[in-house]
Amino acid sequence: QVQLVESGGGSVEAGGSLSLSCAASIRTFSSDTMGWFRQAPGREREFVAAINYDGGLKDYADSVKGRFTVSRDNAKKTVALQMSSLKPEDTAVYYCSGGLHMFDWISRRAPSKYTDWGQGTQVTVSS
Repeated sequence: QVQLVESGGGSVEAGGSLSLSCAASIRTFSSDTMGWFRQAPGREREFVAAINYDGGLKDYADSVKGRFTVSRDNAKKTVALQMSSLKPEDTAVYYCSGGLHMFDWISRRAPSKYTDWGQGTQVTVSS
């Protein structure tokens, strides 16, 4: 059974930092692109960051570029999202996603292309 379990969410004041982690039990983890998405109330799920199978390629939404850093540890089957200089508009439920094949990097920003999702973790940034 495929599982993605996020942890590390919480509440922080604007300008603060949080680190999210995703533990995966995907058999193909080391060959998959992994992503982070977020969804705020009343809004569609949006792309935040993606990292390719070996960590050599990373992509970020313009809204988080320079503030967020995605990384992975294939030996531990984990993906991390380090968030700094947080803003109130970063408030959302953050989801870890997986199951996007390494050769499908071009689809990294499309949530429909990922087959596996975590349950989400709440991040709240107060002003």
